[in-house]
Amino acid sequence: MMKKVLFFVLCINNLCLLHAQVPTQVEVKQCMKLVADWQINHMKEVTHGELNWVNATFYLGLSRWAAIAEQDSHDDSYYKWLMRLGRRNYWQVDQRMYHADDICISQTYLSMYDKYKEREMLVPTLARAEWVIMNPPVGSFELDYSDATTLEHWTWCDALFMAPPVYLHLYNITGDKKFIRFMDKEYKLTYDYLFDKEENLFYRDHRYFDKKEANGAKVFWGRGNGWVLGGLVEMLRELPVKSKYRPFYQELFQKMCRRISRLQNSDGFWYASLLDPASYPSPETSCSGFFVYALAYGINEGLLPKEQFLPIAISGWRALLSAVEKDGRLGYVQPVGADPKNVTREMTEVYGPGAFLLAGTEIYRMLQDSKNSPLAIQGGS
Repeated sequence: MMKKVLFFVLCINNLCLLHAQVPTQVEVKQCMKLVADWQINHMKEVTHGELNWVNATFYLGLSRWAAIAEQDSHDDSYYKWLMRLGRRNYWQVDQRMYHADDICISQTYLSMYDKYKEREMLVPTLARAEWVIMNPPVGSFELDYSDATTLEHWTWCDALFMAPPVYLHLYNITGDKKFIRFMDKEYKLTYDYLFDKEENLFYRDHRYFDKKEANGAKVFWGRGNGWVLGGLVEMLRELPVKSKYRPFYQELFQKMCRRISRLQNSDGFWYASLLDPASYPSPETSCSGFFVYALAYGINEGLLPKEQFLPIAISGWRALLSAVEKDGRLGYVQPVGADPKNVTREMTEVYGPGAFLLAGTEIYRMLQDSKNSPLAIQGGS
């Protein structure tokens, strides 16, 4: 009983300390606009194709920011930007038929379809997903980039962000259960293969099963697990509360949030290596963005207890703000990779701002909802 009392007192103390640190809605909006505008203005410098997953992650974050900008400021310029993107690419997905990365852009297309109901936004994604379901993957789960068949299944944990939300969204749009059945089957195959039930974290792929960090810990990549948690948020947004499929994904989300909350560093960031941050001693903002996104979403949806997770989410958001330059450039973004690497403040990549915008939208929503909360956040306006 005494332990419970002490825990409650500590939680209340943490919330009191946060009162002076909680951002306002105005501050969150200003920072999101700054980061979004910087990335838009520098898209010509990006070497990846417009349909590439690197860019697609930013588009998704931008679509969420576009909704806030339109609703609160009557600014539809971001939706217009996304509309031009889709139209000049005829709403097509990328080229590889099975590859999860190449359908990631469909998350933005389907978001636009929800708003505008223009069928051309839907058709290419629908055609790709139906083809994959009609020609189910058969390749090995032992990922080998020289063998394309090993990329047919979702054999690397990043894929759990890229593809599953698309199939769920198609299920909600069409009502056709083949999409949710396919997603559930493929996701659980990946879960069974890559999820470590002792650590409650995902290996990036099979090549890391036996690898160790310098401190002897298992290798769990920050952004890799960020991809998974970010993907779970997108899936929970689509999964009906009463769906028989939901409990597995909701429980996995909660389990992973509890785990990563204990791995946050004292500066509010998460690092490239979740279990050996000392070997990669710089912050990493893409994984931190996804983790803040997940934690804030969990709080907002009542899936995570606010008194326990709010300090972690706010600390993470404040850390992310410290990585934004005055012109809106987000630093400390690990380049494209598959495992922990050293990061510098000068490093950025398009998915970093995407994760930042996703996190920002849930922090903003948290501040909106706080007035009706029994543990209202002081400082939000």
